[in-house]
Amino acid sequence: MSDGDERDARGAGPGGGGAGQAGQAGPDVPGDESSSAEEQRKRRFARRRAAYGSARRKFAHSSVLGSLRDRLALLESAEELYDLDEPADMYGNGIVAALEEKVAELLGAEAAAFFPTGTMAQQVALRCWAGRTGVPTVALHGLSHPEVHERNALSEVSGLRPVRVTSEPRLPTAAEVRDFEEPFGALMLELPLREAGFLLPTFEELTEIVEAARERDAVVHFDGARLWETTVHFGRPLPEIAGLADSVYVSFYKSLNGFSGAALAGPGTLIEEARAWRHRYGGQLFQQFPTALSALAGLERELPRLPDYVRHARVVAAALREGFAAAGLPWSRVHPDEPYTYEFQVWLPYDVDVVSEAAIRHAEESGTLLFARPWDAPGPGLAVTEIDVRAPGLEWGAEDVKAAVVEFVAVLMDEARKAG
Repeated sequence: MSDGDERDARGAGPGGGGAGQAGQAGPDVPGDESSSAEEQRKRRFARRRAAYGSARRKFAHSSVLGSLRDRLALLESAEELYDLDEPADMYGNGIVAALEEKVAELLGAEAAAFFPTGTMAQQVALRCWAGRTGVPTVALHGLSHPEVHERNALSEVSGLRPVRVTSEPRLPTAAEVRDFEEPFGALMLELPLREAGFLLPTFEELTEIVEAARERDAVVHFDGARLWETTVHFGRPLPEIAGLADSVYVSFYKSLNGFSGAALAGPGTLIEEARAWRHRYGGQLFQQFPTALSALAGLERELPRLPDYVRHARVVAAALREGFAAAGLPWSRVHPDEPYTYEFQVWLPYDVDVVSEAAIRHAEESGTLLFARPWDAPGPGLAVTEIDVRAPGLEWGAEDVKAAVVEFVAVLMDEARKAG
């Protein structure tokens, strides 16, 4: 999840997260499990939001938990980003066109097109490629965003046929792509693979995966919603990374903290066709200058800082691991061991309701918010959440993190005793 975490906004699951444990009855509505779970979720979200607002220390600012005033602050000093005396945009010209040109330049692409959502951008990209290759089959990962979060949009809306190269919690290998049992016209790679822990291959592995697809006469599309964060791990500039693919989607609200929006980058002829399909899909909005301004702010202010966030996330992840061990937890996991981006997972061996309550209570009592995002239940007696380390997190030293973890574990064990 990013600050603009769609699962947090929907609030699925009684633990306040996406997977949750369905059917857990809360205390307010006896006998009505679904209603009580929803009430429990609402209460926890409200408490977590209040704890975020009052916390003196946190790892990141949150667009989900923050206020409208916080979000509008992104547009302060907007005159430094774009000439505000220029006419407002209409149907994609003006500031939107300027944003598209900037993205194309940053990614080393011929052209780019603004889209209101990444879901639309990727459907359009893959639909265009299917028309060019003559093959509507799209090979992707079973944990990729279209498979997990888009209600089968590729097939239901765009007439495409997704097939899963693998569903293992890792990136597909070149051998799996090369030896896949049926033809496909496009290979979609999510970089990083969020559901598996924001995982990335090495640059050499990525190159081999792309080459394996090309050997099969398939095009390669990058789901690069968070591609902005990958330069430290890959050790390559953005144009070299994006240049491996035939087309790339990037988000403005995940890594860059914009209001919303996305861009599709690639060859000029593809982007020209994509603009036509954007109109057909309902993405030709009348005016988008607030979103475009927030995207320009992200590119100007956040993008240069992402490498620092990634490097410090590794410090925080190591300190979390050491803190859990020092506090005497029987087991914990920080995944991956060394984060590939500034986002990673924390796993704990407790019921999701126990951990959720402990995380909120610790923040309320200490003024330190270790876990701003909701907790999910991947299995019985397990809880997992995601952490992102941005500008506020740079102020935390390793010892600060470890001390906060020890405090949190004390609250967690107290909640576990109460739960029996």
